[in-house]
Amino acid sequence: MPGVLKAPLVVEFPFTRSLGPVQGAFLTGLRERVVLGVRTRDGRTLVPPVEYDPVTAEEIRDLVEVAPTGTVTTWAWNHEPRRGQPLSSPFAWVLVKLDGADTALLHALDVPGPEAVRTGLRVRIRWAEERSGAITDLACFEPYDGEPARPAGHDGEFEDAITGIVAPARLDYTYSPGRAQSAYIGALAGQRTVGERCPKCRKVYVPPRGACPTCGAATHEQVEVGPRGTVTTFCIVNIKAKNLDIEVPYVYAHIALDGADLALHGRIGGIPYDQVRMGLRVEPVWTRGARHPDHYRPTGEPDAHYDSYKELL
Repeated sequence: MPGVLKAPLVVEFPFTRSLGPVQGAFLTGLRERVVLGVRTRDGRTLVPPVEYDPVTAEEIRDLVEVAPTGTVTTWAWNHEPRRGQPLSSPFAWVLVKLDGADTALLHALDVPGPEAVRTGLRVRIRWAEERSGAITDLACFEPYDGEPARPAGHDGEFEDAITGIVAPARLDYTYSPGRAQSAYIGALAGQRTVGERCPKCRKVYVPPRGACPTCGAATHEQVEVGPRGTVTTFCIVNIKAKNLDIEVPYVYAHIALDGADLALHGRIGGIPYDQVRMGLRVEPVWTRGARHPDHYRPTGEPDAHYDSYKELL
């Protein structure tokens, strides 16, 4: 469709979590080239270990070592490995029941092609050269035709046990804003803010969605709004964001532009953070070459009356 934009986007953040005695022992064991499971009351050994029996919900803490060799129970071929996956060349995702375990562990199997993998294939762990206490310490599985390895019988007690991890979460995707928002973004390039009016309820939505979220009717009539507006509600940001050159604390607000029936987001500048308030009248500040306002600053007008924006909170 002519005029419709698209761009690659990334959502990424570090997920920090603490580990209990079971998960902590499992990851510490991987660092030491030891695979630990947990034994349930009825004698099953679960690998990877969990803190509660999935059948009875009973808390379980009895750690037991299993062998680094096992059997493929099922598999799927990965033709195009993605960023962050265990191997850079095509490989098989496999569920492997390690010798001594009653459940299967998911990981990668390094083989030359799908013809080299099958259910029942015997495999062993290939350990990473550098290990830090993460699932990536298990680099992958590889075919193995020797005798089953015997575990040493480690009890899960380690010095310098791992108590927490930071796991990066990342999503890469291509975003296409569609007809309505493409027009909105195009207008911003000319320092104009354009919304669309619903033909039924007559509300003007900024940014436009292409359809009224209240009536469901398609919207096509473009309406220029602003540039001034009113702060409807706001928050004070005290945590500095990565790659964002803004000193904390600062204020991020919902701003109802004049003529719009939906508030949009914007940073408030030109005023101390503790003087920002609901009803504050603001205007956009553009930097040279920017495709959107850098921030909004007070206009000096009297504050808007609450009744004029209460429906836009």
